[in-house]
Amino acid sequence: MTELQTPTPVSLATAPRRRLHPAWPVAGVGFIALLGAAAFRSVPSVLMDPLHEEFGWSHGTIGTAVSLNLLLYGLISPFAAALMDRFGIRRVVACALLLVAAGSGLTVFMSRPWHLVLTWGLLVGVGVGSMSMPFVATITGRWFVRQRGLVTGVLTAAGATGQLVFLPLVSALAHAHGWRLPSLIVAGAALAVAPLVVLFIRDYPSDLGVRAYGAEPDSTAGLRVPAAGGASRALTVLGTIARRPGFWLLAGGFAVCGASTNGLVGTHFVSAAHDHGMPPTAAASLLAVVGVFDVAGTIASGWLTDRIDPRYLLIGYYTLRGLSLLILPALLGPDTQPSLWVFIVFYGLDWVATVPPTVVLCRELFGADGPVAFGWVFASHQIGSAVAATGAGVIRDLQGSYDLAWYLAGALCGAAAVMSAVVRRPPAAAR
Repeated sequence: MTELQTPTPVSLATAPRRRLHPAWPVAGVGFIALLGAAAFRSVPSVLMDPLHEEFGWSHGTIGTAVSLNLLLYGLISPFAAALMDRFGIRRVVACALLLVAAGSGLTVFMSRPWHLVLTWGLLVGVGVGSMSMPFVATITGRWFVRQRGLVTGVLTAAGATGQLVFLPLVSALAHAHGWRLPSLIVAGAALAVAPLVVLFIRDYPSDLGVRAYGAEPDSTAGLRVPAAGGASRALTVLGTIARRPGFWLLAGGFAVCGASTNGLVGTHFVSAAHDHGMPPTAAASLLAVVGVFDVAGTIASGWLTDRIDPRYLLIGYYTLRGLSLLILPALLGPDTQPSLWVFIVFYGLDWVATVPPTVVLCRELFGADGPVAFGWVFASHQIGSAVAATGAGVIRDLQGSYDLAWYLAGALCGAAAVMSAVVRRPPAAAR
């Protein structure tokens, strides 16, 4: 097909200079899409009590839809990355937004539990999964050479920002007007973002006659690369990268990342703090502060990734995270002491700081397959989250406290630091 043909170097060399490189509008619209995806993914947790009150469905039944949503958020990502290579970013993200709009909007007609699983679980799960972290890797890998790490950090931070901006609003609307109005607002927001994606996102810089931002004149960065296979390519890439130790090291480290953030702290911190006498509202507010500092930490990590060996950053992040988890049981109490505030601020800065260096390492190790490879690495993150969420709950039920869960997570972070240290980067010329 014509759209898969690579433009000649002449067309790139003679392209007129632009004041604003088109990579920046692409990144800007990507930020908006990621912002929305994070908010859409988080809405079901806010609507759990209103749905329970109206329909009488158990929290376990509603949680099934939420669990499917979270699972698809991780597992669909490598296939979405492969589809972006085959059919283009615009088409995949626009279709994903339409799925979110359909899934959220159709909930106003539901009357059975399986309707919830189909809408918020399947449709919204596939939609937001198509706009997860591999979407970041695809944009930065194609459109940026200079400041790639910084842009990765900013786009990653969109996830935390989306939750911070939308969740309080959704919660207030659900409390004042019921759960249907927030569902319709989510559907409307997804439909509103879709035209921006179609108008401003292009698949490759070469489609506009330019190179990737910061690419050298003789660089091939940003040139359209023919891809075939669609979603099946995700499995092909997995078969290839699974033979390389670097993939398993990165996936293992990222599984620990998910276990020690979303799975453990994100799921059980409020309950653990309440065990020590802290009011749940106070503990929830501390988690909100984690989200605030998460934005700053992720952007700073992206900036550092452009300047420091990403392996060293991962070693530092996992080591410090592990040490902080080991001392957390001693910090929890009925009041928020200064030492606990130090933990909250640090953990916020470190929450997803691991993403920019991991994205860069996937690009270096796997080249054009980097975004799809990162999709599989990100899937391991979600698997780690799920295992920790369940495992920590079992530990609490059996022992009456979460202490062992914190200690195990701290030890796993130490193992993740070791795995990061033994990743072998390719020669500089091959990066």
